[in-house]
Amino acid sequence: MKLKEIAHSRTGDKGDISNISLIAYKAEDYPLLKEKVTPELVKEYFGEICNGDVIRYDIDSLCAMNFVLHKALGGGVTRSLSLDKHGKSLSMALLEMEI
Repeated sequence: MKLKEIAHSRTGDKGDISNISLIAYKAEDYPLLKEKVTPELVKEYFGEICNGDVIRYDIDSLCAMNFVLHKALGGGVTRSLSLDKHGKSLSMALLEMEI
């Protein structure tokens, strides 16, 4: 199944770092997300653009996770030649991941 079937997401940025949230629609799906969507998997999934570490922060009270992708925005908004300098489309890309 694709993540978008059981979760939604938002993206933010600061410099060359992208923050991607992953929020379960239902609390009963959150343990599956925690098990399947690891920092290593997210790093591999975004391998072409993420050149740094991926750190996951669990927010159990919200049934959510926040992934921090370092060196993922081509140097940041003022340096990147990317069409999506802020990385706003990364949340939609993550939701297309199969688990």
